Amino acid sequence: MSLSRNVHMRTLTALVMTVCAMSPWPAFAQRSTFNVMEATIEDVRAALGSGQTTCQSLVRSYLARIDAYDKSGPALNAVQTVNRQALQEAERLDARFRASGAAGPLHCVPVLLKDQVETSDMATMYGSALFKDFVPKREATIVTRLRNAGALILAKTTMGEFASGYLGSAFGIVRNAYDQTRIASGSSGGTGAGIAANFATVGIGEDTGGSVRGPAAANNLVGLRPTTQLVSRHGMMPARPSTDTLGPITRSVKDVAIVLDVLAGYDANDPVTAEAIGRVPTTYTQSLDAAGLRGARVGVIREPLDPKADPTSAEFLRARAVIDRALADLRRLGADVVDVTPIHDLAVRSARMYDDNVYETEAATNAYLAKHPNAPMKSLRDILLSGVVVPGRARTLIATLGHSTAELGYLQLLLAKEELRQNVFARMAEQRLDAIAYATFDYPPLRIAGDALTRTDVELTGLGNNRRLSPVIGFPAITVPAGFTSDGLPVGLELMARPFSEPLLLRLAYAYEQGTRHRKPPSSTPALVVRD
Repeated sequence: MSLSRNVHMRTLTALVMTVCAMSPWPAFAQRSTFNVMEATIEDVRAALGSGQTTCQSLVRSYLARIDAYDKSGPALNAVQTVNRQALQEAERLDARFRASGAAGPLHCVPVLLKDQVETSDMATMYGSALFKDFVPKREATIVTRLRNAGALILAKTTMGEFASGYLGSAFGIVRNAYDQTRIASGSSGGTGAGIAANFATVGIGEDTGGSVRGPAAANNLVGLRPTTQLVSRHGMMPARPSTDTLGPITRSVKDVAIVLDVLAGYDANDPVTAEAIGRVPTTYTQSLDAAGLRGARVGVIREPLDPKADPTSAEFLRARAVIDRALADLRRLGADVVDVTPIHDLAVRSARMYDDNVYETEAATNAYLAKHPNAPMKSLRDILLSGVVVPGRARTLIATLGHSTAELGYLQLLLAKEELRQNVFARMAEQRLDAIAYATFDYPPLRIAGDALTRTDVELTGLGNNRRLSPVIGFPAITVPAGFTSDGLPVGLELMARPFSEPLLLRLAYAYEQGTRHRKPPSSTPALVVRD
């Protein structure tokens, strides 16, 4: 972002510092000395336990930030629906705390939830104006688990319409917290921008082909795509069931581990999670080790996996300089870093395989909608015939109509994916690799086109996209802040490992995070001054 724009943003945000007086939310009941800026789960626990804050004060602080920065100020457009019962829920949690202590490990931890996930007390819109009044009759498994752990769903976030991109007819465009002229990535862009801007303590995204890791990388955050069988998808509109999963987007690796403790495990409503039995540790936090990179053998994919990437372009070179420093830091922190160029051709194939999978979406969407008698649309065809879906997303969805998993092409795709999966397993074994590292994106976040909402050929994912290998072969992957380009844009370093290797990934990512400390909040959403 330019210096003049920074000055402009500081001036603009100064004008909203009286937000507590003007906000529709009630004024602070008591002065709290707790600062929500960059607050972790442990920070919230400690502040509540010491009496430094209450759940109600904590919630009011976050609501004030949303009110100041989401639709005004930098206007990130990250929040779709605020939970209007949030303060009442906070009051209940405060009463519970006074009476018997914390409700669970996430007691009064405010959460931003991607609006692809069902909540029985709030609208679930999937980024589309077609569903603006749709309130499901049930609740997603992960929402139940979060609430049982004491968490508070503070808001539902904007998302690329029907789980792709950064545009939606329900809200328009979600913007990057570090430069509002650029995308927040997608499709969990609202969660990414909102957590970067400190609108809540932690967030939840959904990752079909990269929608947790993209927004995390683009907004200087940590994002985990779990092994597909680890976290229940029940109560989430599917995009491609073979690669759909849900995962945390947070400001720290430790918060990812704490949230994963709550989300992971078997759910009878999503039978694929039966494979997780016996593979979930007592706590993922036990794997966190600041010296965790020592002795690790990490393979590197240096070549771009996106055929549209231009390695000679200025933006590519700016992002590559950050990744080169990140790889040097891996070595400095004790990892044995080796090139794995033989994997490159396999990884490029994965991007094509992901794009070629047009077979699952229509049937999965129709089956999902059939479970909701009150849904305003009954089929994917009806959705597209409405003419409401933004043109760029409508174009990609239209390509899935008329296809099914009964086609020969789907069998061929599955065989090719399994061959690729076995090849990667073999390469990792031959080269004794614990994990594979690469840039989440080989470019900084893409500039938003002025006509993005009306074009059919708009780029929805961003250039230099390296996120496809992990979902296609069913491996977990985590992105962690790698630093900033020379012009101040975030870059993410991604680590991928074998299925159910989340403890290993968290250990490596934590060691890198602790050894580099690249997380910094965006200047566009500074701390609010609370006035009496």
